[in-house]
Amino acid sequence: MPKHRFLPSGPLKGHLRVPGDKSISHRSIMFGSLAVGRTRISGLLEGEDVLATAEAMRLLGAKIEKSKDEWLVEGVGVGSLLQPSAPLSMGNSGTSVRLLMGLIASHGITAKFQGDASLSKRPMGRVIEPLTQMGASFEETLRDNLPITINGADPAIPIQYRLPVASAQVKSAVLLAGLNTPGTTTVIEPVLTRDHSERMLRGFGAKIEIDQIGGERAIHIEGQTDLMPQEITVPGDPSSAAFFVVAGQIIEGSDFVIENVGLNPSRTGLFDTIREMGGYIKEIKKREVGGEPVADLHVRHSVLTGIDVDPAIVPSMIDEFPILFVAAAMAEGRTSTTGLSELRIKESDRLAAMAEGLRLAGVEIEERADGLIISGSGGALLSGNLKTHVKTHLDHRIAMSMAIAGLVSNKGIEIDDTAPISTSYPTFVESLNQLTGGNSE
Repeated sequence: MPKHRFLPSGPLKGHLRVPGDKSISHRSIMFGSLAVGRTRISGLLEGEDVLATAEAMRLLGAKIEKSKDEWLVEGVGVGSLLQPSAPLSMGNSGTSVRLLMGLIASHGITAKFQGDASLSKRPMGRVIEPLTQMGASFEETLRDNLPITINGADPAIPIQYRLPVASAQVKSAVLLAGLNTPGTTTVIEPVLTRDHSERMLRGFGAKIEIDQIGGERAIHIEGQTDLMPQEITVPGDPSSAAFFVVAGQIIEGSDFVIENVGLNPSRTGLFDTIREMGGYIKEIKKREVGGEPVADLHVRHSVLTGIDVDPAIVPSMIDEFPILFVAAAMAEGRTSTTGLSELRIKESDRLAAMAEGLRLAGVEIEERADGLIISGSGGALLSGNLKTHVKTHLDHRIAMSMAIAGLVSNKGIEIDDTAPISTSYPTFVESLNQLTGGNSE
């Protein structure tokens, strides 16, 4: 377990590119594997989660290799996934296992999913329920957790499924199952979630229509349509950019640009919230790449003010709340969050983990069942007793958030393990040192 101490920092300056968007990277590998022909992908996030997806798709029949600066995917075609010769090892990637369950659910094959200790604690029932309605079956008695063996249905049954909770992963799993299901499969979402699957599937040639049912967004996919190979440029991940956007707000004198950031409206809740708190984030060189809005972000130090975060914005920033809590810790006044019960079943209990870590850093926090209330320092450096290290609970976002907190502390913050960061941002420390000139040991 590599411990790491992140030290107080001077201003962040210069230019930075963050790794490719993880959600788009996962889907580009999966959809390329289902297309007939060769898909070329540049800017792919080469983190452990995405590489787990690539290895799983290889076991399901696709040919995937890296050639210089791009990845080449030779697809097998919808309906032609092969029986895997070994269990599908998902590491820490909830996205991989849930979306791949959807893919396999409408193919007549059997696959066993397994993951690391953290992923094996995460609930899978919300995906199992609709896939069972479509005809798939699941063998293990502990049906809600990995390891799980899925028996795909051939043919699967088209369904109309209303999401009981806002979840892009569940929505995507049902849509992917619908790819090889005769007829039309429909997902109804009461609350808009990230829509990368709909955008990319349409780009690959899937027949998707979006309308309203009962005033709620409905996505319809017509099954058994061939997908066409694509050339994909993956934009920078807004969830990865979020750590540096917040660091730029709370470190005095900071002024820098993050290049090539994906700004899908279903992913920009953190940026909107920071602006509401008084933060400076300016979009420059706006453009569209592969159906996704992209821009460079000019970030400057700002005086932040605490707010009551609207729970309606939660789905568009569910992964960014740990770093928002760090921003709140440095703001003037109180920041209140609610509607975050989903954070208790992520890679860790992110509410409890961030409350624990920030309290160690001297932050006054009230923890509630579905959110945190944080009293900010008004810009004063965090000054807790940090003779002990912060526990990251094998969660990459806790590790990176507390690393940023270390930059605005009196004596630095030591986290217990940097290894989980590799799941989404393998070069995080290098990026940090690039903007700060080196502030860790």
